[in-house]
Amino acid sequence: MEGEEGQNSPMIIYDIIILGASGFTGKYVVREAIKFLGSPFSPLKTLALAGRNPSKLAQALEWASHPNTPPAIPILTADTTDPPSLRRLCSQARLVLNCVGPFRLYGEPVVAACVESGCDYLDICGEPEFMERMEAAYHDKAAEKGSLVVSACGFDSVPAELGLMFNSRQWVSPAAPNRVEAYLSLESEKSVVGNIGTYESAVLGVASAGELQEFRRSRPRRARPVIPGPPPPKGATIEHQKKVGVWAVKLPSADSIVVRRTLSILTENPHGLAGVNESDEQIAKREAFWSSVKPAHFGVKISSKSLLGIFRIMTVGIFIGVFGKTAIGRWLLLKFPSVFSLGWFRKKGPSEDEVRSASFKMWFVGHGFSDCRVLTEGNKKADYEIITRVMGPEIGYLTTPIILLQCALIVLSQQRDNLPKGGVFPPGIVFGHTDLQQRLQENGISFDVVSNIALPAESSN
Repeated sequence: MEGEEGQNSPMIIYDIIILGASGFTGKYVVREAIKFLGSPFSPLKTLALAGRNPSKLAQALEWASHPNTPPAIPILTADTTDPPSLRRLCSQARLVLNCVGPFRLYGEPVVAACVESGCDYLDICGEPEFMERMEAAYHDKAAEKGSLVVSACGFDSVPAELGLMFNSRQWVSPAAPNRVEAYLSLESEKSVVGNIGTYESAVLGVASAGELQEFRRSRPRRARPVIPGPPPPKGATIEHQKKVGVWAVKLPSADSIVVRRTLSILTENPHGLAGVNESDEQIAKREAFWSSVKPAHFGVKISSKSLLGIFRIMTVGIFIGVFGKTAIGRWLLLKFPSVFSLGWFRKKGPSEDEVRSASFKMWFVGHGFSDCRVLTEGNKKADYEIITRVMGPEIGYLTTPIILLQCALIVLSQQRDNLPKGGVFPPGIVFGHTDLQQRLQENGISFDVVSNIALPAESSN
């Protein structure tokens, strides 16, 4: 069903409009959304798909509905290069789910239209520059207009945000963490094939790294959380993490940046962000939750069970880092992704079998103090370790749609009263105190405690 409403007919307001629904990830988001459309306990009653090409959107809907007959979901035409079409689109939505990337190229007009119309906005962006620029440009207006704008509502960066909070909350006072290191392991019975959009964003991110640093220097300094103990040592380039059985190397992802944004906002708002229409009971729950979250130094490493796997990861990183600095290098990287990623990324994306066979594990290894009071006595060596884990299905096409839809259902539900009226925020500070973790656990993404031990005096690293 294709449609723009007639001039004389009343405008239909859809609960959700999925923009970019025919893209690689977009069609999986549609498939996830259909599961909740019109079900008795779901707040999602009306849904529309939007993009440039109605025929491709219809094909995506048919694919997402298979083997069932596609539901009667309206298809709307909108283009990120056509601001009036975006304004019309956003005036018809309570919530827009944006799946059109790379976001640094196509995202801002969508954010601008949502903020102007006052509708809420979620996306699956993992690009720090885009997120930070949107916060700088639109936060005040979004707060005024009542538009809640939240990026990184997919694998980037909700597992990192909620995973850190889950680990942090295991440290019961007077215990407290000093640092938490996340180790990401991508696993598959077949070959691991990544999301091509992630690859493109990484390539473009290298090109604009200097501009991002300059932009950050122009912004006011963010509040820094008070973390007990000394800053963590830099550590070796390659780490053998014996506790979880992996080799690891630092991953320059959005996760650590997004987590730091949440911790900065929490430092400025120790009880979290006030909801637009919270009850006294909800205020008490929010304040109790955030008082149990303890800040820590945070980093992310990508891991492999073999040292050879780490060298492969580093080789791809070197290709992107070196070639991404010049126009001809970026052209080569984007023209031949399979070659320069050693087969991890390809233009046609993974097969259904490859998606089904893939999964992830993310270990959170926390080091800290069993009693913070010992720090006043000059003892600054961590004496306690808590390891937690988040696990789920393939990250780009299964986990990301699951997370995005659960965030969306919270925004559509009565819990919207417990969220900020508007503004541009990272996901952790918005959804941390909601039932998002429980929802994810009910939909195939697990959180568990692996170990909780005192460290020998000589083994505190």
